[in-house]
Amino acid sequence: MLTALPPSTHHPELEAFLERARHRLAAEPPAGLHLDSVPDHGDHRFSPGLLAELPAAPAKPAAVLIALIDRPDGPTVLLTHRSSALRNHSGQIAFPGGRIDPGDGSALAAAMREAEEEVGLSASLVKPVGYLDLYLTGSGYRIAPVVALADPGMVLHLNPAEVDSVFECPLAFLMDPANHLSESREWRGAMRQYYAIPWQGHYIWGATAGIIHTLYERIYG
Repeated sequence: MLTALPPSTHHPELEAFLERARHRLAAEPPAGLHLDSVPDHGDHRFSPGLLAELPAAPAKPAAVLIALIDRPDGPTVLLTHRSSALRNHSGQIAFPGGRIDPGDGSALAAAMREAEEEVGLSASLVKPVGYLDLYLTGSGYRIAPVVALADPGMVLHLNPAEVDSVFECPLAFLMDPANHLSESREWRGAMRQYYAIPWQGHYIWGATAGIIHTLYERIYG
């Protein structure tokens, strides 16, 4: 369970977001993280046919960290370019995070551990805000997104085996639904639809863009 985040002085844009988040995000991990029921949110919202193609193996619980950073010009969100050497989803844009290991104990612990392993973000520099809805990916991962504040003074140390680079995208841009494009491409012999959020040469798409859209719906919907 998360401890309630007390009100504090932030950039007005971030404070307005946090005021909504305190009431609209959950204090507990989303239900169904370790079950095989179909959540409301996921890649299947645009492409229902994906449900028939999910792996037969048990669901793979995972967690990601949506790290908000209070910058003078407005809040930003930390995103990574996955290593081009990775076997799965190489080079794609993602939140810090990954599979929940048996020793993690919770989705929050997993998100914190993965963030420190991938980009060197210490848990001591992160203040959790709340949990977003469970998100199901086409590869069978059931992701619990954790929204949190990251210390603006953080110094990151990237793990080159997992991350090629990191960047910060303005929260205002990500929370503008006009920037959430509906696109499609052929995958496994069928056309699939997905969200894409291009920003300054960065192409945010798939599950990451889907989670961003879910965050928008939860906070502003």
